[in-house]
Formats: sequence, C-alpha cells, structure tokens
Amino acid sequence: MKAFVRAALLSTLLLLLAACGGYQAVAPVSSRTAAAQATLGQHTVQSGETLYSIAWQYGFDYKTLAAWNRIKPPYRIKQGQRLTLIPSASTQAKAAPRAPRKSDTTSSKQEPGEPSPESDDDNTVAAPANLTWMWPAKGDLLAKFGTTKGINIAGQEGDPVNATSAGRVVYSGSGLVGLGELVIVKHNETWLSAYAHNKLRLVQEGDKVKAGQTIAQMGRTGTDRVMLHFEVRKDGKPVDPLQYLPKQR
Repeated sequence: MKAFVRAALLSTLLLLLAACGGYQAVAPVSSRTAAAQATLGQHTVQSGETLYSIAWQYGFDYKTLAAWNRIKPPYRIKQGQRLTLIPSASTQAKAAPRAPRKSDTTSSKQEPGEPSPESDDDNTVAAPANLTWMWPAKGDLLAKFGTTKGINIAGQEGDPVNATSAGRVVYSGSGLVGLGELVIVKHNETWLSAYAHNKLRLVQEGDKVKAGQTIAQMGRTGTDRVMLHFEVRKDGKPVDPLQYLPKQR
C-alpha cells in the first residue's frame, strides 16, 4: 500500500512538471534536472534558492513542503540540503483533511470582519478582505489564465512593475528557468504573487513592500518579447488574477 501511494505521488509530481502552461517551471540543479529529482522524490537546494521558490516550481504550498521536511518558520534552508518532495508516513498521519468553506465565485469584495470564503475545487476563490489588489503593470493583456498559469501584460522595456498588494519579498532571483528575473511576494500565510521576465529587480529577499510600490522594471528575460508574466497563488495553487484585480476601464 505504501509503495502504491509513493508511486501515485511521484506520478502526480511528473504531471505537475509536464503541465507548466506557457513556461518551463524547473530550476537548474547541478547535473540533474528538476524533473529527475522529482522522480527521485527529492530536491537538492542550490545557491540562491528559497523554500518559496522551490515550492513554486513544483506547484506545492510552501507550508506543505516545510511540514514534509520539518522546517519551521522562518523557513531557512541551505545550499546542498536535500528536501523530500513526498510526505513520509508520519507527516501523512499528522495531515488532517481541511473542511471546504463556502466559495464566492462572483466578487473578491467583502464586508469588514466577514470571514474569507475559500474553495479548494476551483480557481475563483475570494481574496481576504484585508488585501487590496492592484494591477502590477499598465498594458494590454497578451494571455489570460488557462493558456498560462497567470496572465501576460504587454509593455515597454523599463516600464515599472508594481506590487499588487502589500507583503514581503520571499524570492528575488533568476533561478527558475523560463521566468527570467523573477520576484515572488508573500502577502500572508495563504497568498503569494509572482512577477517574471523583468529587466531589473529592485527589491531583495526580506524587503517589505507596499501595494503599488515599484519592485522591478519590465523586460524580456526568459521570453521572446517585452512583457510581465504575473501569477497569484493560493496555498500553492495558481488562481486567475483577473478574479481579484480591479476591472480595467
């Protein structure tokens, strides 16, 4: 039974890596690829990687990856450290299923103090009331969610890329192949956003940013044209940014 569960988890990992939707979401890892490491059920930490960037490339919630490897906040990892990509029997036993909450598929606006509805079975979950979402860049929409794991926004090289909401930078680097110069911002324990293909990153890991603050300059690193690839993830799962961003006029 354990062997069956392990095989099923490894198959899921390979499917996640194959379904990258518009970019190759694996990082260079010494002489082996991330796909090979996923097959082995482990990842060897490389220079510049963070727990958040590793969880991002494999499609995991960073808290889940931390629990599997018994890593406590502030989730520090070191080069050469081996992380398991599948849960052990003990971590599986501790993982109690979470009851689904009522979802709101029409609007991300809530009354002050109202509980945040969530859903684990679709991409139209409601954002927490204390998060104010802003467009990260000005420009035409090149690609919508579904053809990619986020949205692509056109622009000119050097155009400002702004934080969609207040948070803390948990990754600033170029270690994820296909995403170029990348910034990931953690907004709370549930929500993260990512800004890819930048010409220049203006923030470092650990920096606190305000909503609308310029964190990068638009570029074409990791792609064939100038654009911003923007993602929002809830508990590690990509969701449609257009569900939360204000309607464009």
